Amino acid sequence: MLVNATAMLQAAVKGHYGIAAFNTNDLEWTRSILLAAEELQSPVIIQCTRGAANWQQGFKVVKDVVEDLVDYMKITVPVAMHLDHGTYEDCFEAIDAGFTSIMYDGSHEPTFEINMERTAEIVKLCHSKGISVEAEVGGIGGVEDGVASNGELADPQECKAIADLGVDFLACGIGNIHGLYPADWAGLSMDRLAEIKALTGDLPLVLHGGTGIPTAMVQEAITNGVAKINVNTDLQVVMARATREFIESGKDLEGKNYDPRKLLKPGFDAIVKRAKELIVDFGSDGKGWA
Repeated sequence: MLVNATAMLQAAVKGHYGIAAFNTNDLEWTRSILLAAEELQSPVIIQCTRGAANWQQGFKVVKDVVEDLVDYMKITVPVAMHLDHGTYEDCFEAIDAGFTSIMYDGSHEPTFEINMERTAEIVKLCHSKGISVEAEVGGIGGVEDGVASNGELADPQECKAIADLGVDFLACGIGNIHGLYPADWAGLSMDRLAEIKALTGDLPLVLHGGTGIPTAMVQEAITNGVAKINVNTDLQVVMARATREFIESGKDLEGKNYDPRKLLKPGFDAIVKRAKELIVDFGSDGKGWA
């Protein structure tokens, strides 16, 4: 059975560890994430963007795949099914599809007031259905048209205003970016994180763009209130690297290794291995029912 993410993230805040939120791209991706979480007895959040949902033929298919795998694999740890960076419209579709956790990303709305109004509406609807809600303040940077941003720093007062709406966890820009980090990245602003934490209390905070941030820096952020760390590019990179190595070694030409179950297995094994490393780095191993 899938659960919402509230209890696991509140426990993470109290226990000073972080929970990985891994994006999924297909059934085997989900299976790999679940294998890692179950082996290390870690709660886990499996999340999906609109783009990844379209690739998998819709939010309902994604949710059904995750739920069926949890049942078939006899997964014993808490698993949340989360919408990542949902637009206002995406939220209603994911709710109808049975997602147990929703992120409404209002950080790119024309005004902060619209972000506030729509966040309040989503919180009210989701909480009536037992669904957890993540909101965002301060857009997360990234690479667009070859230009890398160092990432925004969220306004602490805006963070407090959104937190006061009753969201269950909050994504706030502290210099983090999506995708791969440039060599001249300025790093996370622990000062801004502390300012936000001082105004939002025990509310679990979310670190987007978890790929490539030095482990010690992520762990410092966890110590200072981050409870959910988003990981997407990291698993894509290791999967692609392992698949490339298998093909470049010529192993795909041996026997029946053209069978996708054999051709893609090294990539998915790499996902399991990397997911386990990150779970340990974030400190959620053994916290399945903390």
